[in-house]
Amino acid sequence: MRMVDIITSKRNGNELTDEEISFFVRGYTKGEIPDYQVSALMMAIYFRGMNERETLTLTTEMENSGDRLDLSAIKGIKVDKHSTGGVGDKTSLALTPIVAACGIPIAKMSGRGLGHTGGTIDKLESFDGFNVSISTEEFINNVNNIGISIMGQTADLAPADKKLYALRDVTGTVENMSLIASSIMSKKLAAGADAIVLDVKTGSGAFMKTLEDSKALAEEMVRIGKGAGRKCIAIISDMDQPLGSAVGNAIEVREAIDTLTGKGPEDFTELVMTLASYMIMLGGKASNADEARKMAEDAVKSGDALNKLAAFVGAQGGDSDQVYHPEKLKVSEKSIAVKAEKSGYVERIICDEVGVACMMLGGGRASKEDEIDLSVGIKLMKKRGDHVEAGEDLAIVYYNADKDPDEALKKLSGAYVISGNAPAKQDLIKMIIE
Repeated sequence: MRMVDIITSKRNGNELTDEEISFFVRGYTKGEIPDYQVSALMMAIYFRGMNERETLTLTTEMENSGDRLDLSAIKGIKVDKHSTGGVGDKTSLALTPIVAACGIPIAKMSGRGLGHTGGTIDKLESFDGFNVSISTEEFINNVNNIGISIMGQTADLAPADKKLYALRDVTGTVENMSLIASSIMSKKLAAGADAIVLDVKTGSGAFMKTLEDSKALAEEMVRIGKGAGRKCIAIISDMDQPLGSAVGNAIEVREAIDTLTGKGPEDFTELVMTLASYMIMLGGKASNADEARKMAEDAVKSGDALNKLAAFVGAQGGDSDQVYHPEKLKVSEKSIAVKAEKSGYVERIICDEVGVACMMLGGGRASKEDEIDLSVGIKLMKKRGDHVEAGEDLAIVYYNADKDPDEALKKLSGAYVISGNAPAKQDLIKMIIE
């Protein structure tokens, strides 16, 4: 089999066979096929596309290209969740303790953030002493004993995806639905869960800007999940403004804890409860989403979810007292307000600009080598649809002396669009793909 024949076949619009897909994925992972030939194939796929069978085969080959996490020693149906990301998305911090408190084992492997803010792992390190570098044995024991564990990505999951994504990133071939879906799902499948709930964002702060594209990606990923023998559901949610009110790291952890005590922002709470409902249902603890939602709400009201977070944090070396006293989490003491320049309604908040402002403060990474300042962040005092008077606070910026906040303040001020009329209300949950 020759790589040039595979490239030519796809260039001419033909379907690739399972054997051809396996040949190029395995050969490229081993370093036997050069970048320039795989670049040519990615461009051919970008323009010619892949059908459902080709996409599933590509995903499976990438899934099997490295380690696969064996969760068979964990009792019960393991349910994982994946978000396509956005500004203020601290969902896992509140979601996983709720689901674990309802009897669903949570065994989650997460990465660090690259971009606006830290990832789930970075945010968890806001707890003093929290350790993400635990052994697989300890990881599994914690899930069996406590019901939840989250660790850094120590296993070499889907190395073919890492190589292919790096190549796509520099050859202009990222935005193809099959390539995006297979990239996401190969890692999720290798992580060993029995069922997967996908939170696919849509809007200005999302990877997929339109509902049409978000729906197409969600459907593609659900098809892959089911084709691979997993239960899989996708929720399409709004990311046309930041999620919740907090953007940063420790400040987002505080907001997640507030949500576990029933005092979280309305939009963030609604998303957490929706995702929790479907995770609980897929985990076999409820027969429908309404019954599962009642279980999730009861876990919050009873304090079980908060206690589960504390047990999880303590088991991984963190200060569990900070769960019950989130004011002890280190948020910068220096703060400055962004004021409204005129009266009116918040028509929109340019989501990505808020994220960039947080990164300017040191709250995110522009490159993998950057260190994150977990104490900085932004608290949004006004959201889309809110009325504001001239001179009133739009947002509070928390910063440290090593970063001049002026550019971040300008960026954040420009992110708010204020007009004379209240904008139409937008649904947070756009669609559910089953």
